[in-house]
Amino acid sequence: MNAKILVTGAPGNVGSEVVKELMGKAEFRVGAYHVESAKQAFGDEIDCVRFDFLDPTTFAATFQGIEKMFLVRPPALSNVTRDIAPALNAAKAAGVRHIVFLSLQGVENNRVVPHHKIEQLIREMGFVYTFVRASFFMQNLSTTHRAEIRDHNEIAVPVGKAKTSFIDVRDIAAVAARALLENGHENMCYTVTGSEALDYFQVAETLSTTLGRPIRYTHPSVLKFFRQQLATGSKLGYALVLSGLYTITRFGNAKEVTPVVQNILGRPPITFKQFVTDYRASWMPQ
Repeated sequence: MNAKILVTGAPGNVGSEVVKELMGKAEFRVGAYHVESAKQAFGDEIDCVRFDFLDPTTFAATFQGIEKMFLVRPPALSNVTRDIAPALNAAKAAGVRHIVFLSLQGVENNRVVPHHKIEQLIREMGFVYTFVRASFFMQNLSTTHRAEIRDHNEIAVPVGKAKTSFIDVRDIAAVAARALLENGHENMCYTVTGSEALDYFQVAETLSTTLGRPIRYTHPSVLKFFRQQLATGSKLGYALVLSGLYTITRFGNAKEVTPVVQNILGRPPITFKQFVTDYRASWMPQ
C-alpha cells in the first residue's frame, strides 16, 4: 500500500479512533511501538511498522512516502529537544509536509507542558500544521481512573469544584481525520471541547446513576495526588505533568466550551452521559 498518511499513538485512545476514521477513506500507515498489539487491534492486513521516537533506526521505514502525519506525544517523553525533535527532523527530511498534532486546551498560555514546546518546534521547522488542542478526555475516566472507580467507587483528582469541558476521544479523532483528509485546515489551531462544562461532583453523579451504585468524588490535594501517582508506579515526569494539568484545571482554565466540534463535524459533540452509557462495562466489578 502506498501510504500517504501516518498515524502515531495507536493503539492508544485517540490514535485508535483516528485509524477507525481513516479506514476506507485513505491509504495510511500506523507507526506503533508494539506492532503486534496494533495488528491485534486493527487486523493483520493493516500497513503497520515499528516506530519508536527513541530509536532512529525505525524512522526510515516509518516516514517513507508519508505526506501527512497524526502526531501523539508518548506520555513518558517530556524532553522535547532530546526525545521528539530527532523524529520530526527525520520526518521533514523524508518529505512529510503536514502534521496534525494532538495538543492541549490552553497550551498557548502554558509553557510548562511539553505540548507547548512541540507546537513551537513544528512551527519553527516549517511544517504545515493543525493543532488539535483537546480538553480533558472523557476516556481518562475509563482508562487512567478506571481502577479507582471500578474497585473503590471513587474519583480522586485534585481539582476542587472547578469545571472541565470534557471531550470524547471519538470527537477528537473525527476532527483530526477531517484535518488529514480535507483542505482548509492548514495552519489552524482548534480548541476542541464537549458541549458543556462539568465539575467532578456532577461527573460522579452521572456515573452513580448509570452504574447503579454510589461513586464518590474525593477531591484530594495536589500534593496527595502527586504522591499517590508515584506510589502506584507512575514515573516522576508523568506524575509532574499530570499534577500540573490538574492544577491548571483547579484554577478554572479547563472550563471553556467551544463550538469547534459542531462547526467542523456538523453535529454536536458526544455528551458525557452518552459516553458513560457507551463505556459502562469499563467500571463494572470484575
